[in-house]
Amino acid sequence: MPINLELSKDLEAVVERAHKVASEVFRPISRKYDIAEHEYPTELDELAKNPETKDLLSAGSNVGAVLNVLELSWGDLGLELTIPGNGLGNAAIEAVASPEQLERFGGEWAAMAITEPGFGSDSAAVTTTAILDGDEYVINGEKIFVTCGARAKNIVVWASVDPKAGRAAIKSFVVPWGTPGVSLVRLEHKLGIKASDTAAILFENVRVPKENLLGSPEVNTEKGFGGVMQTFDNTRPLVAAQALGIARAALEELRSILEGAGVEISYDNAPYSQQSAAVDYLALEADWEAAYLLTLKAAWLIDSKQSNSKEASIAKAKAGRTATAVTLKAVELAGVHGYSQKSLLEKWARDAKITDIYEGTQQIQQLVVARRTLGLSSAKLK
Repeated sequence: MPINLELSKDLEAVVERAHKVASEVFRPISRKYDIAEHEYPTELDELAKNPETKDLLSAGSNVGAVLNVLELSWGDLGLELTIPGNGLGNAAIEAVASPEQLERFGGEWAAMAITEPGFGSDSAAVTTTAILDGDEYVINGEKIFVTCGARAKNIVVWASVDPKAGRAAIKSFVVPWGTPGVSLVRLEHKLGIKASDTAAILFENVRVPKENLLGSPEVNTEKGFGGVMQTFDNTRPLVAAQALGIARAALEELRSILEGAGVEISYDNAPYSQQSAAVDYLALEADWEAAYLLTLKAAWLIDSKQSNSKEASIAKAKAGRTATAVTLKAVELAGVHGYSQKSLLEKWARDAKITDIYEGTQQIQQLVVARRTLGLSSAKLK
């Protein structure tokens, strides 16, 4: 099936609406909430009240969602993460929930709790347990680095229903905040995305109905934990879009600074005939374009009902690496202007790094790509 990455009128409308919010709401308060870490951005509540923006998250397709996130992240990634209803847990619910679960939880803000004090990128190392007791699961464990963990209404918790069964027993559960036994340990102080809260959460004998388990309760040791991992196929293109939004913001600011300093950037002249800064800029821009096309492809495959596991990791790896490289180089080329708080370049450099870490690090993405390319399981290629 040929891939068409041209934007339809509906997608152009998605981009226009998101960019309007990014430029008029997010960008003006970006520095404010970078400084006021952990303070809730009350301006975001107005988006839900405004008829033009209350359905901001309804992009209609995965490609639309990617474009939506890209534009909003161009405004501010931390604020994009803090839009009520925009949690990574929402993507998990969309990916594997039953129709009944979608009706119950689909419209509620959900964070996703995977990482624990004892592991980071190895999602199969989950030690949090969910033991069935009658009609309820009893959850025990601690989760860290939960994005919007303190603000979301629900938490999608990864836990093992049978520690002896290995990764096949890892399931995801919707745990509402306020459930007895759920407690906030702390909010992290971070390098970037400071408008977004990042929480450590403790689960002590937390009881949830067995209907809160997302997907199948069956423990199939041959199938592994592909059900919960399917979430990443949906969310990794979105993280790539976050990276692209930050990188594009940095590129636009850098171009303005360079041209203001008399540097001419030409697409017609050969690199050897241009100034060094112009050559660097063109290379960064080309890198961004490659990441953008890979990300659209990964999202398009989902919309076309095709497997995108490898492509999602390729897009995430490329975009995360590109955003880090673009923003750091922009700080360097802009000199004092880039390193000071006169512009947002230094903030974008700090914000960009997380896109190369969460939802699976750069190294994990390369490992997933290698496994898919070679047809090897995680047991055979570690």
